[in-house]
Amino acid sequence: MIAFGPIPSRRLGLSLGINNIVSYKVCSYSCVYCQIGDTKKKSTVRQKFYEPEKLLEDVENHLKKLDKDHTPDFLTFVANGEPTLDINLGSEINLLKKLGIPIAVITNSSLIYDEAVQDDLMEADWVSVKVDSVNKAVWNNINRPLAETDFEKILDGLNSFSSYYKGKLHTETMLVDGMNDSTDILTQNASFIAKLNPQKAYLSIPTRPPAVKEVKPVSEEKITESWQIYQEAGLTTELLTGFEGTDTGFTGNAFEDILNITAVHPLREDTIAKLLEQNKTSLSVIQSLVAQELIKSVNYKGKTYFVRNYHF
Repeated sequence: MIAFGPIPSRRLGLSLGINNIVSYKVCSYSCVYCQIGDTKKKSTVRQKFYEPEKLLEDVENHLKKLDKDHTPDFLTFVANGEPTLDINLGSEINLLKKLGIPIAVITNSSLIYDEAVQDDLMEADWVSVKVDSVNKAVWNNINRPLAETDFEKILDGLNSFSSYYKGKLHTETMLVDGMNDSTDILTQNASFIAKLNPQKAYLSIPTRPPAVKEVKPVSEEKITESWQIYQEAGLTTELLTGFEGTDTGFTGNAFEDILNITAVHPLREDTIAKLLEQNKTSLSVIQSLVAQELIKSVNYKGKTYFVRNYHF
C-alpha cells in the first residue's frame, strides 16, 4: 500500500504518509542515521514507481477508512527512500490537491538542482529540505551519497529553489555526535541556511534505531549550543528531539497498518500496543508478522522498535 497512518508528526500535526517509492528502499543517500537502514539501491535517476491515478486512488481509499478523530493535517510524501526520485511527483501532488488537504514533501535535497524537481516541489504547500552540513567532507561522511553526486550543484540548487518557492520552506539538520556538531561546522551551516530564509530551521537528533549502530545523538549541551548558533544567525529554530506520541491512525486492518507504517517509520512497542488496541486485536498480530519475517524487532536506547524486514 502507498498511504499509511496518519502518524503524529513533530512538524506537521497528524501526517498521513505517502510512500511513493516501490518496495525496498531506493535513495540517493545512505545516511548513517537513517531509520530505514542502509540503502541497498542507490540512485539519482528519476523513474516511474506508480501511475499518479493509482496513488490518488490509494490515498482516497485510505482516507475513507479513518475515523473523524484521525483526519490528517497534511498529506506527506515521506518515502521508503528519496521521494523526488519519483518522476511523477508533480502530477501526483496536483491530483491530490482535489482532496483539500495541504501537501508536504520531505526531501534530502540531493536532486534539488534539477529544474524538473524544483518545478514539482513548487506545487507542494510545505517543503522540508535537508542540510546536514555544507562542508563537503562532513556531508560525505554523514549522508554517504553516490560517488558522482555533485555537492556544489546541490548547494546552488537549494539557493535557487528557496528564491522561487512560495510555499512554507523548512530546513532540517540531523545532529550526530562527533560528525557535524563542531562549532565551526554548525556556524557554517547556520550561515548558509539563513540565506535560504526558511520559515523554520529544525534541529533533530536520532531518536530511532540508526543504520549505523555506532551513531549517537549529540549531548544536551551540544543541542543547546547548536540552537544558540542557529538563533544568532537569525533563524527561527525548533528542536525535534522528543517522541512524537503513540496515536497513529488506524484502518481496522492491523496487519496492513503495521506493514505500511514500518516500511518508512519504525514503530515503538508502546505505539504498536495502542495501534493493536484501536484495531481491536492482540499481540498475536505482531507475533505472526515476526514469525513470517515481515518485520523484526530492534532495541535502541532501552526501547524496542519494530521495522520492516526486506530479507537483504
